[in-house]
Amino acid sequence: MATPHAFRSVLIANRGEIAVRIQRTARRLGMRTIVVYAEADRDAPHCRAADLALPIGPSQPQASYLNIEALLDAARRSGAEAVHPGYGFLAESDAFAIACIDAGLVFIGPAAGTIRAMGNKAAAKRLMHAAGVPCVPGYEGEDVSDARMLREASRIGYPVMVKAAAGGGGRGMRHVERPEHLVAALRSARSEAENAFGSGELILEKAIIEPRHIEIQVFADLHGNIVHLGERDCSVQRRHQKLIEESPSPAVSPELRERMGAVAVAATRAIGYVGAGTLEFLLAPDGAFYFMEMNTRLQVEHAVTEAVLGIDLVEWQLRVAMGETLPMTQAEIDVRRSRGGHAIEVRLCAEDPRQDFLPQSGTVVRWRAPGDVRTDHALADGWTVPPYYDSMLAKIVAHGVDRADACRRLAKALEDCLLLGLRTNRAFLHQCVTHPAFVAGDVSTAFIDQHFPAATRQRPSAGIEVRQAAVVLLTHLRSGVSRRYPAELQGWHNSRAYPAVCRFALDAESVDLRVRALGPQRWEMASDNEVIEAEVLSLTADCLMLRLGETFLAIDYAGIDSGCWFVFDGVEHVAIDTTYARPERQGGQAGNGRIATPMNGRVVALHVAEGDAVLAGQSLLVVEAMKMEHSIAAPFAGAVTGLFTRVGAQVAPGAVLMEIAAS
Repeated sequence: MATPHAFRSVLIANRGEIAVRIQRTARRLGMRTIVVYAEADRDAPHCRAADLALPIGPSQPQASYLNIEALLDAARRSGAEAVHPGYGFLAESDAFAIACIDAGLVFIGPAAGTIRAMGNKAAAKRLMHAAGVPCVPGYEGEDVSDARMLREASRIGYPVMVKAAAGGGGRGMRHVERPEHLVAALRSARSEAENAFGSGELILEKAIIEPRHIEIQVFADLHGNIVHLGERDCSVQRRHQKLIEESPSPAVSPELRERMGAVAVAATRAIGYVGAGTLEFLLAPDGAFYFMEMNTRLQVEHAVTEAVLGIDLVEWQLRVAMGETLPMTQAEIDVRRSRGGHAIEVRLCAEDPRQDFLPQSGTVVRWRAPGDVRTDHALADGWTVPPYYDSMLAKIVAHGVDRADACRRLAKALEDCLLLGLRTNRAFLHQCVTHPAFVAGDVSTAFIDQHFPAATRQRPSAGIEVRQAAVVLLTHLRSGVSRRYPAELQGWHNSRAYPAVCRFALDAESVDLRVRALGPQRWEMASDNEVIEAEVLSLTADCLMLRLGETFLAIDYAGIDSGCWFVFDGVEHVAIDTTYARPERQGGQAGNGRIATPMNGRVVALHVAEGDAVLAGQSLLVVEAMKMEHSIAAPFAGAVTGLFTRVGAQVAPGAVLMEIAAS
């Protein structure tokens, strides 16, 4: 770290909720805040909140948020004195740290040499071995050829984990159960790691079965003071990425906390660390713990530590970067933690759990943050979530006097949270935090696979009540929201003897519903053999009060072109009016051989060429979306008769990429 000095302006080399969160603290300390934006973020909320926002290039991360020269130029143009990297992007880039210091800027983070040493998993494990820190058995050698990795995996013993040496966040990580699957996993992990981190270097580790993921927050200043701030339990994950975090861990006793904290502080001292850092461990069912990696930055989940201790870790970062001593001693921290209650955080992400957590993008048509909890976000009505960056949109943090209290508060917050316009994991998060196993604190990294396997996450066909709510809303929107009630249901009341038919797409499923008016705000709806009476009690521009049979409902909604998004019984739905639309030809994409992408993204691999024969389930191409790779497979055996894309192409949802003729 360069010689520290006081600064009054900070450039935040990041975007989204973390940029807003850093601004909040910097402004409270009287600092001028400067943010940067790529083209896709031109109107993003993190730009509106800053004192100054500067463009840094095209939407693709490599050309903007990962472009060191563009960031330094923004710092020069703005007169920034310091740079905060946030997390992700260049937060753990030693090259960026050096470039900032060479430009005369204070880099708010550890020294470049420390970032370099700990940023590579192989090198970090060697350092931790030397410092006496227990590590997961594995292989971190320079020879990463397929043949050598096969030999080392056999020595370690299956199952093994393939991991990107240069990265984190679940990218470049694969779980391998059998030798015959290893080579394919190595190739897939290398490709994803190269795209995410610019390095395809891999390591192997013994797969610890059903561990907890426990991390220790450490902090060190330039005066030799080092403390740990207790643990966070990050065991609930999907795709090896954290989803729910909490502090303290229900599995960590005071004695274990003291041991893990002592190991973390010793490791921090051994590498001469300065600033905020986190050591991540796997806690095995037998109580043994093993070092995985060190994150040389602020963590996404830092908010739960802040809630329990009543501190601001970004403020600590800023003060340490200016050469000040740590604000608290270890003894003071321990006392606060013992009285601090419990905090749980969930990551609200633009993804569809019912499609294997497929990343989503789209326009936010209505956003409402929950009250009585902390919500870190950069969301606003009308803002378009772009497909180029991480899928996390917001963090919701509940703090309670104990874990049960925090669970109740978080469940209520997720019920109150509203985000319409694109698929998110909000309802799934609510299922997780109200599941009996989670409420009991009985979780591991296998929690989602055990309790929410893919087959249970499939979206069932909407019931008659959901369909009827959709009809009411569509009719209301067709008649105009300026009227208190629908215009007597657009003529459906004209004949009470003969029902009309309303046609619409509900969550992409075609629906025909017979409707017969019973009065100005009452009517009867029928689908198959189900019939129910509905009555509008009140209708405003964003909420419908409805009686369906004997059930009374309040339904939040937001209109879009030809339809609306709405929430029914805690689940988001989208309805598109097709009553007067031209009927589509029968047959879906899988049936007609058209292979389309389900998301915005970039084609990073093509495994077939025109004329190639393919097998059912064979991977045809790979699309990268929100920093994750997604393989698209052949729906049946046949031959490629048309190829309409190339590696590097940006593709939109529904774009036909190739055609296959059945054999």
